[in-house]
Order: sequence, then structure tokens, then C-alpha cells
Amino acid sequence: MSDPHPARPLRSGERPAPPAAERRTLFRKLVEFVSPGPDSRDELISTLADAEHRELIAPESRLMLEGVLRMADLTAGDVMVAAPRMDLLDIDAAYDDLLHAVIGTGHSRFPVYEGARENVIGILMAKDLLKLQRSPDLNLRTLLRPAVFVPESKGLNDLLRDFRSNRNHLAIVIDEFGSTAGLITIEDVLEEIVGEIEDEFDDKDGESGVYTLADGSQRVAGDAAIEAVNDVFGVQLPVGDFDTIGGLVAHELGHVPRRGEATQVGPLMFSVMLTRGGAVRWFKVTRAPEEALGSDGA
Repeated sequence: MSDPHPARPLRSGERPAPPAAERRTLFRKLVEFVSPGPDSRDELISTLADAEHRELIAPESRLMLEGVLRMADLTAGDVMVAAPRMDLLDIDAAYDDLLHAVIGTGHSRFPVYEGARENVIGILMAKDLLKLQRSPDLNLRTLLRPAVFVPESKGLNDLLRDFRSNRNHLAIVIDEFGSTAGLITIEDVLEEIVGEIEDEFDDKDGESGVYTLADGSQRVAGDAAIEAVNDVFGVQLPVGDFDTIGGLVAHELGHVPRRGEATQVGPLMFSVMLTRGGAVRWFKVTRAPEEALGSDGA
């Protein structure tokens, strides 16, 4: 019997249709994605990797799609900045102190507390401090915007939807007892999809977190291992309760280092270059002057 639908000749440059078996395989994968089984997400991620290998999608697209899939399992508590690392402003602080804190940290939004750090009463936009400078008699409370509170268990998908619909960029995360657990920003959520949002201090190629600057000093990541710094400088900074150089410096200072702050740890001087989310991203590290070493008894 002749074929009722004979294949038409291929036009110039036209590729033949994929075999029926391949079309069925693609259809089956699509059905499994729409009606996922217990292993559908892993299989979909594998399919995305195969699509990248066949150059159907770019590597950056695959990474973002995988980020979207994995974000479905994450909550606000998984990616928040923990409460001890939050940069907050005291409602009763003097204007100069507020300005110093804003400039020192470089954030655009700050939770404001009254009395205890747990008592967050609103959010201050850094740019609104200009209004206080123009009108010193203006009450700071009138500049505060309502604080948004979310539970630790809130899914990132839902949180991103809320951020977009309510035009908020920051939320205070509370635990099951109603206490402040941390804060989360829209940037924290987006980074789960697109990866680390690079800034002028970020370096994609390095792995140790220690880089040489033009003046011969070193740029050291806050999460760099203490052993890496010891190897580069040939020193013996203590490796005990802390794994990272940021943790060691914070312990020596007695508080989370602020941008522009400098301190000596052993034979090295650490100057904070950049902070983000209440943690130090980069230190500038030099050897301490001989006079300082002598005064420390080193």
C-alpha cells in the first residue's frame, strides 16, 4: 500500500525531521516535566546539561535554569544574613553617627531599631539622610518606611513574588518564636538564580581568595582560609576556633569589622575594603611596620 502522506522533498538547506523514536523521547520527557515524578527534577537537570552539550542553550542559560529549579527547595532562612551580622541603625543615634554608619557599610537600606536590636521599627533609605541634612529638625521617624517581616520557612519563590509585587527590596526574617533571625534582600534571592552578582572587587578566576595588588599589598577575601594567608605571607596566624580570616579578625576586634576599619593581627595589618550583608568581602593586607611589631612584643 502506498504511503497516504508521502514525504515531500527537502528544500535546499533544510534538515530532515528527527526520527519518530527521538520525538517520542522528547514528548515523554515533556510529559514527565508537566507531571513530575519523584526523580523528575534530577532528570530535567540532566536534560539541560545535555542541551548545553549539544549547544542548544548557552552555559549561562543552563546555570540560571538550574538555579530556578533548585531555588524551589530553598527558604528565606537558607540564604538570609544572620542577625549577628546585620548592620542596623539606632533611632536615637546622632546624625553624624548615622551618616558614618551609612558611609562605612555602603548599603542603600538599613533596618532601624529602638532600644534593643530585636525591636526593628522600620527601614531607612540611605538617600533619605539628605533630608535630615537639609532639615535638621526633621524627625527621623517620619523618614522610616514600614519593615516587612517574613518567617524563616517562607519559600524563595513566594518571597521573590512578594518583593516584585510590593516593590520591597528587603525583609526581616523572624524565627518560630518571633525573634529576629536575620534579613534578606532581593539581591540575595536573585543570586540564587544568576549566581554571585559581581562587583569591582570580585575575581572569577582565583580560588585561594588572596590576590596581589599593584602596590604590592594583598587583597584577601573575608572567607579566605587562614592557612592560605599563612602560606602567602609566611606567617603563623592562629588556626583554632576560626576557619576564615574574617572570623579571626572579627574575634580580634570584638565586633564585625566595618568598611574603612583597620586592625593589626600578628605581624599583619588588615584594612576593610568592602563589606556586604554585614560581613567583610575583602581586606587589604600589608605587613605591619617594624615599630608596631616591636610594641606588640613580636
